[in-house]
Parts: sequence; C-alpha cells; structure tokens
Amino acid sequence: MNQARPGIDPQLHAVLADMPLMSQLSPEVVAQLRQAPSTPVETFLDGRAVDRREVTVPSPDGERIPLSIFSPAGAERSPAAPCVYWIHGGGMVMGDRFSNIDIPLEWLDRLGAVVISVDYRLAPEVSGTTLVDDCYCGLLWIAEHADDLGIDPARIVVAGASAGGGLAAGVTLMARDHGTPAIAAQVLIGPMLDHRNITTSSRQYSGGPGVWTRKMNEFGWRSVLGCLPDEDVPGYVSPTMADDLSGLPTTYIDAGTAEVFRDEDVEYATRIWAAGGQAELHVWAGGFHAFDALYPQAPVSAAARRTRSDWLTRVLSPTSPAPSASPDLPEQALQPTG
Repeated sequence: MNQARPGIDPQLHAVLADMPLMSQLSPEVVAQLRQAPSTPVETFLDGRAVDRREVTVPSPDGERIPLSIFSPAGAERSPAAPCVYWIHGGGMVMGDRFSNIDIPLEWLDRLGAVVISVDYRLAPEVSGTTLVDDCYCGLLWIAEHADDLGIDPARIVVAGASAGGGLAAGVTLMARDHGTPAIAAQVLIGPMLDHRNITTSSRQYSGGPGVWTRKMNEFGWRSVLGCLPDEDVPGYVSPTMADDLSGLPTTYIDAGTAEVFRDEDVEYATRIWAAGGQAELHVWAGGFHAFDALYPQAPVSAAARRTRSDWLTRVLSPTSPAPSASPDLPEQALQPTG
C-alpha cells in the first residue's frame, strides 16, 4: 500500500511527466550522468553585461579548488558590492560550479552582486569533510581578497541548492566556529541537511520515479560517509547533527511539500528559532525537489524565486540592516491588533 503524500502542483506535474526520471543511483549511473553534456555557462551569460574570471585556490591537502567569478561589467566599485558565494547541488556526487548558476546570476542582475561559484571535489572520490573543507577554503579566499574583488566583506552571502544547500549550511557553521569570515546571510534552497533519512517526508518519497528519492539520497550520503556511525558524523557534513545552531547569520530556507528534504528543512529552521536566531522559511505547496530550478516558468516556481530574491534584497540593502534575532520593537507594535 502506497503511503499518502502531498500531491504535485498540476503545472509542475505536467513537466515532470515529460522528464526522464530515475529512482536509484549507482556508481555506473553517476559516471554516465557526469559525462552527459551540461548547459554551457555561456548560455546563461548571453545578454548579460558580465566580467568573468577563473582562479584556483589551494586546499589544505594541496589540491587546487576552481572558483568562477562573475562581476557586473563596468560596475563602479564604490561602494563595494555584495557577494554571493554559490555552492552547487548534485547529491554530493554530481554537478559542477555552473550547475543552476542562473539562480545567483539573477542576484547579479538585480543587486549588482559579485557571484563566485566553487567547484568542490565530489564523493566518492573524496569523503568525510573534504567537500565542505573545499568550500570553506573558497570562502576564506574571498574574504581575504575582498578589496581586489570589489566586495563588501560585511555583505557576503553563502548560498546553495540541494547538496549545495547542505554544504552552505556546513560552511556557515564552520565560519561561526572558526570566527571568520563574517557572513551576512545564508540561503539554503531545498537543502540536503540530514544523512539519517528518518523523517516522514523521507519515507513518503522513498522510491518510485522522482527528481530525488530517499534511495538516491541514501546513495549520496553513503558515498560521503561510508558506514560511519551517526555519533561520529560531523555537523559540518550533516548539519542536522550540529548540537548548537546559535550565532548563525540570518537564514532563508525553502523547500517543496512534495520532496524528501521537506521535514529536515523545516526542523532546521525550527532549531534556529529555538536557538534565538532568525530564519525565514517557505514550503511551497506542490513543489517537488528542485522544482524552481527545473521549471522556472511555472507560477509556483516564479513565486519561489521572486520571494527569495525579495528577501535577499532586503537583507543586503545598505540602508536596511539584516533582521536581528531579537529586534527592539516600539511598545505600540506589541499591542494586539484584533
């Protein structure tokens, strides 16, 4: 008997029916997916006035981590621009720094932000904290070169989708614990936060065709963690395992009601609130995993992307400080209104 689960938005359901889907991953399937041609980044840059620069930065073990830097062409560097540090998705086993790059490039257009995307190493070729360590190295390099990049070090945002959202959360925890660099906000889009697969939404979307199922999720996590016991899994890798979520920057989390990550994402926002932090949470009715990236023209996708961009605009406005954990409200604002 199939477990009851939320339905997919009708317009999203129509496009999902036309997509080649799978319910499981294997090393062979991942190898094929990695070799499949992806959309050239030039497609996303066409028609945009963007300066592009490629650099590599050293990791602690001597590997060079590629970063792509996209800046508004001819932009005045005074005042310095906000920066979006983009971490791509792909279940920890796929993708590259240009995956879903159209999402942060919208913020380059709208906010004049410098977008920097990282090509972290993938599992299973590397495992444990290596993926998040690579991302943290890139973030440190950005902070150290903020002046050269024309970036305001007080307005660095860490953002990512799916596995990249989980890595963004891990990088933000690292920055908090190491005391550097300062992060203005984190944007976690359908983030992959919990390796345990114990939530109701994980069971609801266990198998069958889908963009990302529980079985696929298990493969991704196993590729990163092997058979590591839960008590030994670092919170930087599986952020739900972090004991303390206090002291984090203002956070945006969104997900769909019809996806594996729904409940772990809601729980993460709830724990940030419980720790006295600020998080804005949106769970989009009928959204499957990565719906807004795969079908941005759907009304619910457009609403999700617009709402996310509106929030980031408010947070990064130089005249409007980011929401604090405990705002001081005038007395009249605390009176009941109805």
